[in-house]
Amino acid sequence: MSDSQTAFKSLVELAERSRSAARGLPAQLDIRPYWSGIGFMLMGQRFAVPLGEVSEMLEVPPFTHLPGVQTWVKGVANVRGRLLPVFDMAAFFGGQLTAGRKQRRVLILETESLYSGLMVDQVFGMQHFPTDEFQEEAGPVDANIQPYTAGSYEQDGQRWTVFRPALLAQDPRFINAAKG
Repeated sequence: MSDSQTAFKSLVELAERSRSAARGLPAQLDIRPYWSGIGFMLMGQRFAVPLGEVSEMLEVPPFTHLPGVQTWVKGVANVRGRLLPVFDMAAFFGGQLTAGRKQRRVLILETESLYSGLMVDQVFGMQHFPTDEFQEEAGPVDANIQPYTAGSYEQDGQRWTVFRPALLAQDPRFINAAKG
């Protein structure tokens, strides 16, 4: 046997031993895309707001009542030097907040033209839902809230309706809070 044949035979044996001793590749996991939002409770119903539509969550700040405004306008608060109008969302939709004062929170809606605080019963923090489980129907929500929703997700047997504050910001009734 020539030196080149011996070298080739050695390489073949080495390749066979390598294959027999090699471990398999790790199992490939299917990565599911998720939709994320801020979960909250309003009038006994669960909602999720798209992350990009709420800039902050706060405990209800002290606020000053304003004369000549709708009953759902709670007042105006000073939040880090900015005046934040605070709105009772349950009252806006014809209901009332169900949680105690300590549980209530304010979701801050901030767009180019609008800076508002939406008072809700409770905030659950970030919620993540597989995007392939999105349902077009909003779920069983109050008829007054329905125009501001965009589908839903179900998680652990609970329906989370997607609430769109951007739609609320386009509503002339919400923008003009003065008594008529």
